[in-house]
Amino acid sequence: PERFFASEIVREKLLQFTRAEIPFSSAVVVDKFDEPEREGGLMTLHCTIVVERESQKPIVIGRGGEMIKRIGTAAREELERFFDTKVFLDLHVRVKSEWREDERVLNDLGM
Repeated sequence: PERFFASEIVREKLLQFTRAEIPFSSAVVVDKFDEPEREGGLMTLHCTIVVERESQKPIVIGRGGEMIKRIGTAAREELERFFDTKVFLDLHVRVKSEWREDERVLNDLGM
């Protein structure tokens, strides 16, 4: 499904740019996925990056928001190529310890 693909693209960019600083215990939840109403319209995606520890949040955000902007730009560009439309991508970071045991988060991830 498109929501799963979108979350995986964002997660891929997160891991690509943060390398070993963020372990694989991170996830991306698509909070809102609005397809364009007309051809050539704007697709809107609101995603939350979930990390397990408070110390990981500033790594994802980066100094002055630099890292999250870099992640978002790279993800948006790839999503635009895949969906063949302009994409508005809004990213947020949330700390949720032991998210892998949370049924709601797992359901949002399609697990």
